[in-house]
Amino acid sequence: MAASARALALELLLRTEAARQYANLSLDAALSREQGLSAPDRSLVTTLFYGVIEHRITLDAVIDGLSSISPSAIERRVRMILRLALYQLRWCDRIPDHAAINEAVALTPRRSKGFVNAVLRSFCRRDKALILPCRAADPIGYLSVRYSVSPALAERFCAIFGAARAEAVLEAFSHTPRVTVRVNTKKLSREEFLARVEGAQATKHAPFGVHLPENAPLHALLDQGLCFVQDEASQICVAALDPKEGERVLDLCAAPGSKSFGAALTMGDRGAVHSFDLHANKISLIERGAARLGLSSVTAAAADARNATPETVGVFDTVLADVPCSGYGVLAKKPDIRYKSVEEAAGLLPVQAAILDAAASCVRVGGTLVYSTCTLLPEENEEQVRAFLSRHPDFALTPFTVGGICADGMLTLTPELYGTDGFFIAKLRRNI
Repeated sequence: MAASARALALELLLRTEAARQYANLSLDAALSREQGLSAPDRSLVTTLFYGVIEHRITLDAVIDGLSSISPSAIERRVRMILRLALYQLRWCDRIPDHAAINEAVALTPRRSKGFVNAVLRSFCRRDKALILPCRAADPIGYLSVRYSVSPALAERFCAIFGAARAEAVLEAFSHTPRVTVRVNTKKLSREEFLARVEGAQATKHAPFGVHLPENAPLHALLDQGLCFVQDEASQICVAALDPKEGERVLDLCAAPGSKSFGAALTMGDRGAVHSFDLHANKISLIERGAARLGLSSVTAAAADARNATPETVGVFDTVLADVPCSGYGVLAKKPDIRYKSVEEAAGLLPVQAAILDAAASCVRVGGTLVYSTCTLLPEENEEQVRAFLSRHPDFALTPFTVGGICADGMLTLTPELYGTDGFFIAKLRRNI
């Protein structure tokens, strides 16, 4: 059965690469079609699929370095078979070397079997060492190959953080993220939740967050409405929003709803949380989530966050604008983002600005506006906020403190410092 799982992972990787599809959508569609796969095989397909995508540049450097033929002469299918096998050899401790090699050769067309076998056995003879550019002579190339990100992203991170910290950020993104949940404090306290789930750990900064162990019964906990999945950075964002009991809250770009749920719980489910999202097909996600958690204060509707309506202008105590962004803060969870064009982020800037302007119009005098992204690019974060303030002198940054983190109005969370997703939060107050 493992052989069929590897074959499925291979075909899925080839299709996804050819069609340039989103990895998660491709995988979900494939697994839904393969009803006969066992649970272990589904897990193996998922591991191999995401693993090869995450390490693609690193794997190709090994292939090209060990190949006896020109890299351009390696057939596309053969290269993908090599990526799949090398990933198993280097990163999958539970898969025996002979199984990875033998199955790779079995999947290979006859004319290329000897070549694939030679490359894989050469890699093993080298103690599975990666083939990397020299860090001192080519720092951008080194970071790109070592952490499997586009050279443009490696260069951008170096410009933002400096080479040493850029490597620390990328190293933090290379670790499998823990599953983090926000406890449904309408049903039980965080302390009660921790006592119920063996091995669970409280988050360091988010006041109601919990990191779950690998063996935690996540689906059962979700089905019982005891928690919902939400990274600690996103929970910190809601804590910065700090809605009060009885207030009216507007959550723009809300799906799948975790920030809306967190806001409702922060208010003790006493108040009104209006969750808007552009995509009508996602509204049911918010509604089902609120029902599962037993939240009565959350209502959801489809709306374009770029355009405020007369009934929303100036009436909300707190507004959250968690805008579409480049996503360079969630590389650990969405590996295909590693290869996105950095220049594409420029196309999002007008959308973010339009949402921020519309969100501002919905805030009452004395009310709060929080702008957030899951990226680390300054042009989408600090620079976007400064441009907003130049257009809206009636708003000003306001300091906030969450879980021991003090911010002067803007906060960038990075994984190597906080153990969270990369995330940006700006809190503003409307003064007039």
